[in-house]
Amino acid sequence: QNETFAIRGAKVYTGKGAPITDATVVVRGGKIISIGKRPPPAGARVMSGTGKIITPGLVDASTTVGLVEVSQVSEANDGHFNTKSDDKIHAAYRVTDGFNARSVAIPVARSGGVTAVVTSPRGSLIAGQAALVRLTPGAASVAAAPVTMAASLGSRTLGGTPSRGMVIERLRELLDDARTYRRVKGRYDRNQSRRLAAERLDLEALGPVVAGRLPLVIRAHRTSDLRAAIQLKKDLGIDVVIEGGTEAWLLAAELARAKIPVILDPVQNLPYNFDRIHVRPNAATLLDKAGVAIVISTLGSASNVRRLRQLAGNAVANGLPYDRAIEAITSAPARAFGIKSKVGTLERGAPADLVLWSGDPLELSTRPELIMIDGKPVPLRSRQTLLRDRYRQMPARPR
Repeated sequence: QNETFAIRGAKVYTGKGAPITDATVVVRGGKIISIGKRPPPAGARVMSGTGKIITPGLVDASTTVGLVEVSQVSEANDGHFNTKSDDKIHAAYRVTDGFNARSVAIPVARSGGVTAVVTSPRGSLIAGQAALVRLTPGAASVAAAPVTMAASLGSRTLGGTPSRGMVIERLRELLDDARTYRRVKGRYDRNQSRRLAAERLDLEALGPVVAGRLPLVIRAHRTSDLRAAIQLKKDLGIDVVIEGGTEAWLLAAELARAKIPVILDPVQNLPYNFDRIHVRPNAATLLDKAGVAIVISTLGSASNVRRLRQLAGNAVANGLPYDRAIEAITSAPARAFGIKSKVGTLERGAPADLVLWSGDPLELSTRPELIMIDGKPVPLRSRQTLLRDRYRQMPARPR
């Protein structure tokens, strides 16, 4: 554990700004000791990184890893609430209570260089509390919880055929009553206050949101819903992050002024429904140019988190600066959520979660040659590689 290990001669993206060329990364005790031009310390075990690239372990800001094994099997799906249910408020639900730390999706995600994810519930007006999970071998570990409260806007959020205005009105009422509950909690417990918009546990869970300590991640695509989210932040003083944001580029200036980050998937660039009519492939570029903090994510995936770098590569192909794309899949999630963690960065004292790539990490032909979590190499095997290897060499004749 205390052995000193160094990778010498690589181009290093730290998760903050331009890369450091021909750099040496020194790791000891599970932490980054130094990054720079100095030679490795005496006695260090040295690995050559010449011609290769080092990045922080990638971070996916919105997944259902550990919650969904088989999406169509209810017993293997703890990530999505039944949209036909009358109860759309699940603020007290904690994903950590249903998280499968040994999910078969975790090694698959790691095979794409992803070492941490935010795993989040979905499917309700208020779906519950998300957690930051590090994809450590054996059993993944919860690094921080809760890190966000998950919410949704849109015409189908409440089920049936309610108007968008009804959905927004319900969310506003809920947040107002969560604030009221903090003020009259004693009287409420003695049944001496008016009836509030949710159950006690849900109102308790929303307390950090209305106090501005826990971000409300609102899944929304249409311009009208995005405007409502901006107005909620202005009126209530809460911390808001947009997830999805298909039409966010139309409100880029307003989002930048409101300091609302946007989590998006650059490959979701087709008008999937009437909430996403004005989709375009360079939305991430337009938001970035306007000064909006962007995060790139697979948006709720469990099995395709390994594709995260491909999504960033598509954003670069549509004009996003390369350095910004790397940040969007490494350090940006922690900044967007206000997580006091160095996850997604390479700097002195940060956990040694890093990936040594055979070439450009945003090229699909590139592969990770070394993945470290807490300074320890992790296996690159998954059920997908095992299946590949099983059939790689077929017998000359059928058995």
